[in-house]
Amino acid sequence: MKEQIIIVGGGLSGLTLAYLLSKKGKEAKVIEASSRLGGRIQTVKGKQETPLELGATWFSEMHENLISLIDELDLQKYPQYSKGISLFQTKSSEPPQQFFVPESEKPSYRLKGGTQNLIDTLVNKLKPENISFNTKVTAVKEVDNKLLVETSNGEKRYADIVVICLPPELVGSKIQLSPQLPAVVSQLLPSVHTWMSGSIKFVLEYEAPFWRKKGYSGMLFSHSNIITEMHDHTNYEENKFGFTGFLNGGAASYSQEERKQFVLKQLVELLGEEAKKPTSYFDKIWSDEFVVGGDQIAQRPHQNNGHPALQQSYMNDKLFLSGTETAIEYGGYMEGAVLSAIRISNLI
Repeated sequence: MKEQIIIVGGGLSGLTLAYLLSKKGKEAKVIEASSRLGGRIQTVKGKQETPLELGATWFSEMHENLISLIDELDLQKYPQYSKGISLFQTKSSEPPQQFFVPESEKPSYRLKGGTQNLIDTLVNKLKPENISFNTKVTAVKEVDNKLLVETSNGEKRYADIVVICLPPELVGSKIQLSPQLPAVVSQLLPSVHTWMSGSIKFVLEYEAPFWRKKGYSGMLFSHSNIITEMHDHTNYEENKFGFTGFLNGGAASYSQEERKQFVLKQLVELLGEEAKKPTSYFDKIWSDEFVVGGDQIAQRPHQNNGHPALQQSYMNDKLFLSGTETAIEYGGYMEGAVLSAIRISNLI
């Protein structure tokens, strides 16, 4: 009889793990709490069909395991555009400083078709019947020599192995574990920094790359306005155009329409009137129930990511923790998610 494996969480780590296990002839059931797969990867399409990243976007040559997976899946990377004048705003009362980023031999990369393409390709390697949506795991209990997984819709599933591929803070606040994990682990989980938690990412789509024609790279950093960081978001084929970046944390207090108007005002001042009429605007505050849970505590970036306690197995080697925050290296990055999946796939 085949070993029954349940993976909780259909983000990059969970889906990569399911794919790696499938290559070893092992089937895993993926249980996803939300209505979509990808976790903190989320690509939306603008009116012009431009792939626009609201989640994880960039990677580099240092991320060897992610690149190896991309190559294995026959996907294509391409360098982030950085040619031309970049801008840095220190004070709203002063004109922006201009600087140039040399075209690097080791650039940041993006994925052709959008980062969601990686998720969709992994999903296509799995059996549809092995993926559940809109199913929140509420408890994992050790019963005899099995683990009982209970969900919010009343389902009960038994497994030989359960791998929870969620931010550790969510594991601690949303899932009842019985028997409880050792006290040191239970106390650790709420203090592990969840990457992207509370970040506000925005995307814009335009009919033409007017900034390039004016000699701008589309790169912007600001200490004085709603946009704190921005980059050119033109697609691989260079026939669809836009920007992506981050807004300051205080922008969460505005409505999305107000955020849009503040973004456009800042860009018009910096890049001209052409910035006033995007074909699409989206933004996302990464603070929903699938990313954070309970009372929010300010954490230092990467705090407790890769902690030794996150590397251990529990419930008599039947329960494992995975996800980018558990990775010893590159915690918070897509590389960390892939590394954590590789580690678990080598253990089970």
